[in-house]
Amino acid sequence: MNDIFKTISPEDDLEITNKKATGNLKIFLGYAPGVGKTYSMLNEANRRSNRGQDVIIGYLETHGRAETEGQVSTLETIPRKKIQYNGVNLEEMNTEAIIARNPSVVLVDELAHTNITGSANKKRYEDVQELLDHGINVISTLNIQHLESLNDVIKQITGVTVIETIPDKIVDNAAEIVVVDITPDALQSRLKRGNVYKPENIDRALKNFFRKGNLNALREIALRQTAEGVDEDLEEYMKEHGIKDNWYTVERVLVCISASPSAKKLIRRGARIAKRNKCEWTVTDVNCTHFSAPKLTKKDFELLQSHYKLAKQLGADIETLSGKSVSQELARFAEKKHITQIIIGHSRRTVLQTFLRGSTVSKLLMLLKDVEIHVIPNDLP
Repeated sequence: MNDIFKTISPEDDLEITNKKATGNLKIFLGYAPGVGKTYSMLNEANRRSNRGQDVIIGYLETHGRAETEGQVSTLETIPRKKIQYNGVNLEEMNTEAIIARNPSVVLVDELAHTNITGSANKKRYEDVQELLDHGINVISTLNIQHLESLNDVIKQITGVTVIETIPDKIVDNAAEIVVVDITPDALQSRLKRGNVYKPENIDRALKNFFRKGNLNALREIALRQTAEGVDEDLEEYMKEHGIKDNWYTVERVLVCISASPSAKKLIRRGARIAKRNKCEWTVTDVNCTHFSAPKLTKKDFELLQSHYKLAKQLGADIETLSGKSVSQELARFAEKKHITQIIIGHSRRTVLQTFLRGSTVSKLLMLLKDVEIHVIPNDLP
């Protein structure tokens, strides 16, 4: 029967409709207030509007910043919903009115905001999800300190417990993340000029949250968080296109150890290289199942465990591989994880073992053409 005459079940029809209806979320991400997230969001909205897209403002906080207010331009704004709380009239985004208006794109500032008691949803990101479910594209703003998984880290850095957080999956599932970045010096200058907070709050802000050390740390977290997402997208792209070559977009270090006392030297060397490159690194050993490979003794096993303990203390990921060929297992793992540098010690194989099975280092050099291999003498620290 021709495909045109095939019947579709109600469930399939609903699924197809939902897939077509889902909007995209774009987030302008910053490391602190005042970096220019809202300004950048409005700037893009005006460009889209000038190209003929139906763009409206669902919720906006200009904080009285003249540059930001100047970007509002002719964009249509949906009036906020008035909610009475404790005898006071307060305002929130009018999600229902936006859905009824059904624009192509809506701007929703401050994604991590907690709604007033009595609102349909507790959090603004839940309002945004409703808009997305109705096929409306959303552009929003967020500071890195509002990610739930970073809550303890942010407190340690700034001394401030962030109350308003959002689940990481909201950011992970976003169609696009744009980092709005300026240097900490530039941000402090903006703060001192009164472009971020009111004059009476400037000195206190500079002595607390806006200390340069805080800003540097938050900035690095924001950049790394985004880099991880880019890295995942790149890995997916390489898988889809069958690309196995390393593109050296970021360094990744693999330390190959065995049940040898000198393995700790390799681990420390790997830690230094990873620290210098500010990159992730992995420590691994291969449980060789070849008939001629010596079996691990209880002492060997205990020694390996002590090596892993050191590696974890120094911040490494741990992987245990298994296979008949040590070199092939290492090469497979290196290709899978896009390893750029391998650290390995001099071979401890006997002359007979080397004659029968070859050299692991030589095989790695043959198997991995685009990986740097560091062979560390056993007597070096």
